[in-house]
Amino acid sequence: HWRMAASDRIMLGPLVGAIDQGTSSTRFLVFNAKTAELLSHHQVEIKQKFPKEGWVEQDPMQILQSVYECMERTCEKLAQLGIDISNIKAIGVSNQRETTVVWDKITGEPLYNAIVWLDLRTQSTVERLINRTPGKNKNHLKHKTGLPISTYFSAVKLRWLMDNVDEVRSAVHSGRAMFGTIDSWLIWSLTGAKNGGVHCTDVTNASRTMLFNVHTLDWDPELCQFFDIPMEILPKVRSSSEIYGLIKICSSMKSGSLTGVPISGRCTLVLQCLGDQSAALVGQMCFKDGQAKNTYGTGCFLLYNTGQKPVMSEHGLLTTVAYKLGRDKSACYALEGSVAIAGAVVCWLKDNLGIIQSPEEVEKLAASVGTSYGCYFVPAFSGLYAPYWEPSARGIICGLTQFTNRSHIAFAALEAVCFQTREILDAMNKDSGIPLKQLQVDGGMTNNKLLMQLQADILCIPVVKPSMPETTALGAAMAAGAAEGVRVWSLEPEDLTAVTCERFEPQINPEGKGPPNSLEWGYLGPVQLNLNVCVVVLFTHTCYVG
Repeated sequence: HWRMAASDRIMLGPLVGAIDQGTSSTRFLVFNAKTAELLSHHQVEIKQKFPKEGWVEQDPMQILQSVYECMERTCEKLAQLGIDISNIKAIGVSNQRETTVVWDKITGEPLYNAIVWLDLRTQSTVERLINRTPGKNKNHLKHKTGLPISTYFSAVKLRWLMDNVDEVRSAVHSGRAMFGTIDSWLIWSLTGAKNGGVHCTDVTNASRTMLFNVHTLDWDPELCQFFDIPMEILPKVRSSSEIYGLIKICSSMKSGSLTGVPISGRCTLVLQCLGDQSAALVGQMCFKDGQAKNTYGTGCFLLYNTGQKPVMSEHGLLTTVAYKLGRDKSACYALEGSVAIAGAVVCWLKDNLGIIQSPEEVEKLAASVGTSYGCYFVPAFSGLYAPYWEPSARGIICGLTQFTNRSHIAFAALEAVCFQTREILDAMNKDSGIPLKQLQVDGGMTNNKLLMQLQADILCIPVVKPSMPETTALGAAMAAGAAEGVRVWSLEPEDLTAVTCERFEPQINPEGKGPPNSLEWGYLGPVQLNLNVCVVVLFTHTCYVG
């Protein structure tokens, strides 16, 4: 392999790594802290398990092993390029939020599979909790949490585990249990696990549990009492950009090359962490009030920076902590519109319907017809999230005729992602009172140019995609590199690297007549049909056609 000269290695300067642990894959990426250039990365797919209807689980040990593998392979690639990995000064962690893990602090073993954020098994738990509130109000806790009582958030998943898994219940009662979202599990494991591992989380992840008060920025005793969860099992809440601990030697990592690197933010070699959507907001450099980004991954998440005051939505959005970039820095907040199924609908077309062989094929298939010809797809596989918060909703495909074929269904699936984004953008514009003039986007689905053009047409505003698509990992790296004690990455506006972007302009003429389907019937039409159960065709995650 070609190797860099020693002088070139010195010029490269400090490096920062990022663990990006998402719903469908784990990645480790290394950036140049001075230029924000991505130097190398490695990715490993993560299996999801669907043991019952509506249940979605993952193996925490497989997730941890995937992190070790990605770190090891990336370091090997850097060495082949002649890049000195001792220049990695910190590692940030970005993670899928809400996904819940309980483990035994004595053995270090998980007590059950991780319950993934879009899991629906807690629907009866949610109904029972809502029935206990005055007026049976799902927003009863919103003034503290910024969230409705929903299957989405960690507290109800933890409550289910305590109610239904003997090992979890026993470990909680005996004081051996530790609870955390994926960030906490990874940081504890990477910093020593049962031998002194650091049990912590950051404000962004904590704000997705329903146990965290977004005003006091700490666990709330009354919320813990409402869910009957002992505060002793909760991780310590930290800022999103500070040193949490150092990575310890791990037998799974052959070289042990990253031992001693601090972890901060979304995981660092000084480890730190950020929830994935907050990391993307930072990576898109949305540091000012009124800036927003939309990430198209397994789900779809639109975050709008509201500054240093939490804004409570009147239109079905969430209030969440956007980031807190330092122990002594003020927290910034965001309004969030969450959509459960975005990229997952493409996987469903592949795995369940079998109409495509790979996710990349959906663009070509949809482009071959250029319209859905009146076919609509509501992929409510995990109920409907923002702005409806209706867990009992199920997916539908309607408007079918004898003419409809797989290409039209593929086009309708892409439109579904765009229509759901339109709904949450409309809600966001109402809450903020200042309509967005353009939408910054990122995530794996943004590689689909047809989807991006459809999104611009349906929103009637430009869609702007950065040329470097790894904004979630970049945000984690930025927070880690900026942490006190690391300070190799400046977040001052004048020091931020300019980003080149691809821009998609809406192709709607002044009369509002655009591509067929795009604006003829707002997405509310099929959604209302869905909620009123007026359509016979119901689809879920585990529905197969064969």
